[in-house]
Amino acid sequence: MTLKTPTFWYRNSTSSAPLLERLLTPFSKIYQLLYKLDQSMHTSYKASIPVICIGNLVAGGTGKTPTALALLKLIEKEALAQRSTFLIRGYGGAERGPILVDLDIHTAWDVGDEALILAKYAPTIVGADRAESAKMAVENGADLVIMDDGLQNTGIDKDLRLVVINGEMGLGNQKLMPAGPLRQTIEDGYGHAHGFILIGRDEHDVAKTLPRDKMLLHAHLEPRPDISLDKNATYLAFAGLGYPEKFFKFLRDKLQLNVADAIAFSDHHPYEEEDLLALDEKAEKLDAKLITTEKDFMRLPKVKGITVEVLPVEMTWDNEDELLPLIKTVISS
Repeated sequence: MTLKTPTFWYRNSTSSAPLLERLLTPFSKIYQLLYKLDQSMHTSYKASIPVICIGNLVAGGTGKTPTALALLKLIEKEALAQRSTFLIRGYGGAERGPILVDLDIHTAWDVGDEALILAKYAPTIVGADRAESAKMAVENGADLVIMDDGLQNTGIDKDLRLVVINGEMGLGNQKLMPAGPLRQTIEDGYGHAHGFILIGRDEHDVAKTLPRDKMLLHAHLEPRPDISLDKNATYLAFAGLGYPEKFFKFLRDKLQLNVADAIAFSDHHPYEEEDLLALDEKAEKLDAKLITTEKDFMRLPKVKGITVEVLPVEMTWDNEDELLPLIKTVISS
C-alpha cells in the first residue's frame, strides 16, 4: 500500500509545525541512527565502468527521470559513451531483478513506470541489487551506467553523484523521515554530492545553502515538443506522485491550461478500472478532458470509451557546458 505525502512535509517555513509533525520528530532521530548503521554495514561494489548517479535528498519525485534522460542526451550528443545503460530499482514493479527491460513484454506492474520510460531511450536494467545490475550491464556491453535514484544506496560505488532539487519543492521542512521528507541529513547529502541540479525557479532559496565549492546546474522542464494540448479546453488533472502539486501547478502556471479540478493519488498509485471510471464520471460533469503524467499513464488500465491525455516532459539545461568537463573527467578516468 502506498501513502500520500503528508502536507506538513512541504509546509511553509514560516508556519508552525502541526502536532503530527512534532509527534513524529523523535522518530526521525531513530531513522537517522538506523540510516547511519545501515551505511556503515555495507561495502560498495566498484564497477569496471563509470557510474553516474542521479539522486535526491527527499522522498518522492523531484525530476530524476527527466534529468537522467537529459544527461543521456548530452552524453550521446558529445559522443562520450557508446552504450549507456540505465540502472533503476523499479519501484512499483514485482521484479527484483536484475532484469533487462523489454518493452514488448514488461508492464509497469513488472518493472515500474520509470523503467518503461527510460527503456524507450537506452538499455535499462531493473534490480534491487545495484551491484548485480551493474554486472549485468557490463555483460551486456555497457560502457557507462546512469543510475536513476539510489543516491543513499551503499551497494555500488558512484563515480559522480548529482543531486536533483526541485525549486518548487525545495527540501521541505528540512526534517528527516517520517517527520519530514529528507532521506538523509542535509549536511550528509551536501557533503557526498559532487554537484547539484536545481530544476525550475528556486522558490525556497536553496541555492544559497549549497556548498560554494561544488557545481550548481540550473535546468527547467518543458512539454515534449511533439505534444500539443488544447489551450481552449477544460481539464481534470490527476497524478500519483510524491508531490503531485508540482504537476498541477505546471499545467496551470506554466502551460496556462484551464484546470477545473486536480485530484492527487498516492505516489505510484496502482490505478484500477474503478479509479478511471470515477475520474471519467467527474470529468463529464465538468465538461472536461482527463490529463495526467507520463508516469501515471503507464499504470492506467485500458477502459473502452475513456480517453486520457498525457503530458510527457523533458528537462532542458540552462548551463550544460559547466557539466561537460566533470562528465569527461569521470568517463576518461
